[in-house]
Order: sequence, then structure tokens, then C-alpha cells
Amino acid sequence: MKAVQNVPGTGVRVVDIAEPEGDGALVRVASVGICASDLLYIGWGSSQVAGHEIAGVLEDGTPVAIEAMFGCGTCEWCEQGNYNLCHTGGTDVLGMTVPGGMSEWFRAPRRVIRELPAGLPVTDASLVEPGAVALHCCRCAGVGPDTRVAIVGGGAIGLLAAVAAQHLGAAEVAVEARHPHQRDRAEQFGAIEPTGDYDIVVEAAGSASAVTRAFELVRPRGMIATVGVYSPDMPWPYTAGLLKEVTTMATIGYCGHGEHREFDEVASLLAARPQAAEALITHRFGIDEAPRAFEVATDRSAGTFRVVVQP
Repeated sequence: MKAVQNVPGTGVRVVDIAEPEGDGALVRVASVGICASDLLYIGWGSSQVAGHEIAGVLEDGTPVAIEAMFGCGTCEWCEQGNYNLCHTGGTDVLGMTVPGGMSEWFRAPRRVIRELPAGLPVTDASLVEPGAVALHCCRCAGVGPDTRVAIVGGGAIGLLAAVAAQHLGAAEVAVEARHPHQRDRAEQFGAIEPTGDYDIVVEAAGSASAVTRAFELVRPRGMIATVGVYSPDMPWPYTAGLLKEVTTMATIGYCGHGEHREFDEVASLLAARPQAAEALITHRFGIDEAPRAFEVATDRSAGTFRVVVQP
């Protein structure tokens, strides 16, 4: 079968590999989004099959999306639904340390396969994974009624965080975006430009300048939640946080809450707001065009939000 393999430090290439064997359910892949972290993995030297934002169809025709954080499934964290905190974290990263799902077929543990709700096309459902990341960050930060929320970063994750904050009942949602097309899209999503003194600031750009801006926007004793991925040596504006007694929280992935899973919540949210996928998926490519898809995904200034590969 065809798959898209990382070429360390360069990009990706389309290769032929064996169909996946082993335990779990076989999924015919329909759409895989390209995330900023996929681009980082290439720079970090990964040679795995790319892709962790995966949606497809089971052999019986059921449309599904796949939680990319597998966990071990048996430890206390996994049993509590906090599989994002499993001890396997960092060792089983799809597209980085283990093969991802940008291929014609993918096999995944049944516990991470989530059936899609009616109204969410499988070709749009690769947005569920980044949407769940955004929702988890907002929930961990305490977004709710009467909270004023600012999001630094106008890419797909930042705009999905705006949708999540609105879903959680935020009184005001603002988005700080770098590019004009991002500001236009944020306005389309009902977000305003930030003015300062926010209860909660979500940092969704993953850069030093974005972190600095988050500390400028947060109110004294406010909360900054990070969803970006930083290099280990990135400077941190400690003094700015000290003078405001700011609480900061790093968030990773998504999880469950009893019988409730953030992945399913986002899938239902996207089904109810089909305009979100229409606005965020700006480019679609076949698997043979994957190298071009990654080139497009690297240029956020050209009107790009989410680039999707459809095997």
C-alpha cells in the first residue's frame, strides 16, 4: 500500500509498504491533516510514516476518527480516562517515534477508534484530533461562563480553541493573529481582537513572541494555558509572570471524563458547525501529491489553515 514517509530534515516521500498487521481494527484511511508538529518531527529527524490526525472507515463501513494518544490501556491513568498522561507518553508518538496514519490503511487499538456522528463527513473528520487538543486546553484552563478568553495564534488550533471556548460558554473570545487572512477568519468565527486583562489566555502559536504576548494579555492572577510545542531552550518571561502572579499550565492532547470523551464532544461540535470545517480545511491533496501538500502546509502566510491528505 502507499504511505507518506518522513525524510529527516527535508520533507516527505511517497513509498510502498506492507499493509498493517497485528491486533486492533483495520481502518481504510480517508483523511489525514498536516499539523505543525508533523513538520517539527521532520526537522527532529523522524523517518516514520507521517500523520496523527486520522479519519477513515472500518471494514464494515462505519466512519471513524482515531485518538492519536493510545496509552497502554491498563495503567491507573488510562483506567481513569487520562490516557494522555500514560507512562508511554513520548514513546508512542504517531508520525514521530512510531508509524503514523498517512497511508491507505491503518490499524489501531479498538479503544481509540471513535465512531463519527451523523453530519460530520469522514473527509472532514481529521479536524477532530486537533479540535480535541484545543478543547482539552480550554477545559484545563477553566474556560466557562463569565470568563474572558484570549487566544494567541490564528492558525487552525487557535481558531479551534476559539470554537471550544465559545462551546464552553466564555463571555468573550478574542484571537490575536499574525496574518490578515487569520484575522478575517477569526472574525468569521465570532472572535474579536484582544484588548488586554483576560482571565484566561491560550497560547496556540508555539513561539517565544507568542508566549510574551500571552503574558501581556493576561490579567493579574489570571491563567495562561499552553498548547504550543517549544524547544527546550526557549526563554520564558518569568518576570512578567511574577509581577502579575500568573498561573501557567501546560496541556497535552485530550482525555476522557468518566464515560465522556473530549474526542466525541468535538466530533459532535464539528457536526453541528459544518462551517468550521469549510473554513479551516483550505487544501486537499491525494496521497501521490503529499510532498506538495507538506510544502503548502509550511507557508501559513498564503491563506493556509489545515492541509489534508486524502489517500
